[in-house]
Amino acid sequence: MQLYPIQSGNFKLDGGAMFGVVPKSLWQRTNPADNSNMIDIAARCLLIEDGNRLILIDTGMGNKQSDKFYGYYFLFGDDTIDKSLAAHGFHRDDITDVFMTHLHFDHCGGSIQWNKDRTGYESAFKNAHFWSNKDHWKWATEPNRREVASFLKENILPIEDSGQLKFTSVPEHHILKNSDLGFDIFFANGHTDKQMIPMIKYKGKTICFMADLLPTVGHLPLPFVMGYDTRPLLTLDEKELFLNMAADQDFYLFLEHDAHNEIITVKHTEKGVRLNETFTANELFN
Repeated sequence: MQLYPIQSGNFKLDGGAMFGVVPKSLWQRTNPADNSNMIDIAARCLLIEDGNRLILIDTGMGNKQSDKFYGYYFLFGDDTIDKSLAAHGFHRDDITDVFMTHLHFDHCGGSIQWNKDRTGYESAFKNAHFWSNKDHWKWATEPNRREVASFLKENILPIEDSGQLKFTSVPEHHILKNSDLGFDIFFANGHTDKQMIPMIKYKGKTICFMADLLPTVGHLPLPFVMGYDTRPLLTLDEKELFLNMAADQDFYLFLEHDAHNEIITVKHTEKGVRLNETFTANELFN
């Protein structure tokens, strides 16, 4: 097995929204804001090469939305999935599986693209299965008023129309062992219903793709919960459970949204679980 970081782009989000009720005087120590109170956010995906399978975890925002839409998110840099795949010797047509942690637009938007004449949408990965779970799919296709702006129909319904959609099982408790993708999955419900956190065994290590359970290093303290979370008190419990496991079992946490820290480990301290070490993906995967 080999792992590769895939950069799909960078953008900015309001720091207050990213940290909920936590005062700016606290969160700006780790996530400094610009003059508009916006903080740097990455859309860092992960590619797993395992035998004949090439599995891409999340796909970023994509490029099919309007300039007005992207204007809200202040995109910066020139990273794209295609450039990042090519840098590792791959093409999007090589992808056999796209695993979507959840269906918010910044995690699955790149799964669907315009067709050639821009009259409709098509799969951006024509040879891949797209993986979600039935509970989250229902949640996303029948959205609540809180999340309706994050679940965009043009990102989701064409996946089903393509015939490429598959569902993982949903465990009775938090962890699905040995999923169809070959890795364990931690299910979390605080951010959105049945978000999936891959836990990948790699060269004697466990690499956890943290999605929105832990967006950035700055979110390590338990009360530092995003304003976007639908059930923030549940996020507190899920973070505590997962971070204690991570500290106890020396997990490596791959941060999808931290623009400045790619992978971290954590440790127990008197203040709770806190940062231990930081790594670049190149340091860990090569």
